[in-house]
Amino acid sequence: MLEFLPPRISEAVRHVNQNMLYELRVRADKPLRANFGGTYCYLGERGICTRAEDAILPTMREIEDIIFAASGYSVYSVSEQIKQGFVSGVAGERIGLCGTYVYENGGVLSIHAVTSLCIRIPHAVPGCALPVYESCLLDRMRSVLLLSPPGEGKTTMLRDLVRLVCKRRSLNVLVSDERGELSADDLGATADIVRFADKLTAFTAGIRAMRPDLIVTDELLPEDYAAVKRAIEGGIYVFASAHLKSVNDVPQKLFDRYVVLDGLGRIGAVYGADGCVMA
Repeated sequence: MLEFLPPRISEAVRHVNQNMLYELRVRADKPLRANFGGTYCYLGERGICTRAEDAILPTMREIEDIIFAASGYSVYSVSEQIKQGFVSGVAGERIGLCGTYVYENGGVLSIHAVTSLCIRIPHAVPGCALPVYESCLLDRMRSVLLLSPPGEGKTTMLRDLVRLVCKRRSLNVLVSDERGELSADDLGATADIVRFADKLTAFTAGIRAMRPDLIVTDELLPEDYAAVKRAIEGGIYVFASAHLKSVNDVPQKLFDRYVVLDGLGRIGAVYGADGCVMA
């Protein structure tokens, strides 16, 4: 995990409990920050520090080194990821990029002069999805959409939900992992993974090739709902997540259950297929 970090930042991280380290914010010539146990703090040479002036100031060179190392020392090999604003580490770390977008023929060619990184660190939290499983799936399988703003544990809960379904129901599960983050750790003996394909490609090719009972994917966008609709209409269950605060914001009501999260492992409300709150 985090093998791509340059020496100074790696040494700082070594002094903290990595089980509690959720995110690193690396900005050129600005204090290094971390999300540690849900709270942001500064990181200095010896780990967590309280003052910004004691924090490490990453350089542009260190940011470039992180991207180069995370790409397997071949930026060309991850050029399609970079166009989408991220690079994935080998352990499922997602490295968001912020810099200057370069366009060609109306499309994104690349991102140059990257000045900021958001490094999201995946963690397995066994049992965190049990409330969702017991609320929505205990009696039978259903299609489920998890809703919350970013950073409230949707991906972590999806992973655990897959593990629960694999263990308890032994279904053939196809995981569409567009950013290499969802399949960061073992998802179960009956899970098959499609990495770095857009959802339409993963759903279409996966259904034809693997005959899944369930498809799982992360971060639905409005343009992804057509692929979800075809899968559900074809008798395949779908688990997914979306960066939405309310069930009223869901573009199409395709799922059997909508779960609004209130943090990792906590259910705020459960809605039925009609979008009405369940008793």
